[in-house]
Amino acid sequence: MTTSPPKYLQEDNLSEECKKLLSILPKDKGWVGSYVYNYQGFWTPPRFLQGVIAFQQQFQAEDSDIILVTTPKSGTTWLKSLLFTLVNQVKHSIFELNHPLLVNNPHFLVPFLEHALYIDGRVPDFSTFTSPRLLATHVPFASLPKSVQDSKTKLVYLCRNPRDTFISMWHFTNNLILHHNDTNSIEEMFDLFCEGVSLYGPFWNHVLDYWKQSIENPTKILFLMYEEIKKKPKILLKRLAEFLECPISIEEENCGVVDEILKMCSFENLSNLEVNTNGKFSTGEAYNLFFRKGEIGDWKNYFTIEMSDKLNHIIEEKFQGSGLKFSYV
Repeated sequence: MTTSPPKYLQEDNLSEECKKLLSILPKDKGWVGSYVYNYQGFWTPPRFLQGVIAFQQQFQAEDSDIILVTTPKSGTTWLKSLLFTLVNQVKHSIFELNHPLLVNNPHFLVPFLEHALYIDGRVPDFSTFTSPRLLATHVPFASLPKSVQDSKTKLVYLCRNPRDTFISMWHFTNNLILHHNDTNSIEEMFDLFCEGVSLYGPFWNHVLDYWKQSIENPTKILFLMYEEIKKKPKILLKRLAEFLECPISIEEENCGVVDEILKMCSFENLSNLEVNTNGKFSTGEAYNLFFRKGEIGDWKNYFTIEMSDKLNHIIEEKFQGSGLKFSYV
């Protein structure tokens, strides 16, 4: 007897409108399902595409909203936990014994718009959300709903160096399909990544668009890099708190609030919590898949010299003159 694949691998719950759209969109080999499709210049699996379109058509931003935007596999889980603890300092003291972050996965506390709230034809009930609403997306800037772009909604953007991003994406997507389909070789997926065919990619378009927007509108978009947070966590946490207008006072800092937030949100702590070792999404993805290593430089264990040279050449060409530089160690 064959068991049916988990819900996140099923692609039969698509609306007729979405199926019609898929029939005319360019497609390429999928990272998780059979194919990814190019919609508005970025690549996404069919199930997520339906969620993206619902998000674009139905979501109404509020000025107080805070939306975390990331390229996939760039530290989203970590930043969601930091964001939640900072914004909820008054409601939930970091010293609270059963702090929500200790009993819930960060993706539950800061839900994805296209992957959770609008997925599979769902209509989210925002009346249960308190203000400010904490939300997340992988959608490129140009494809965000107009209400997000035009309102005072704050966007916190996080990216990571492309080598570690690729390795993390390759591991993550292979782990999702491990017991259901053949896994993908690193060589094949690396070539796709270099062609721009990655989840919500091309990687360089996603990063550059938000980078440019953050320079033009620094009060709306805070641009962060994973490696910077790893190297200077206290400085970056305080910068994030100020941007979100919930600054950490000197008194709080002296009481150890910054250290406690970083400790609670650390990879070591989150990855070992019972909820994250044994829990899973309603669609079947195990929470522990979102905690692999949380390190800078894991690419060195996989990249050949040829792979480094090829990606370096692409990144240098794409980011030339942008002023943006990646850290690989």
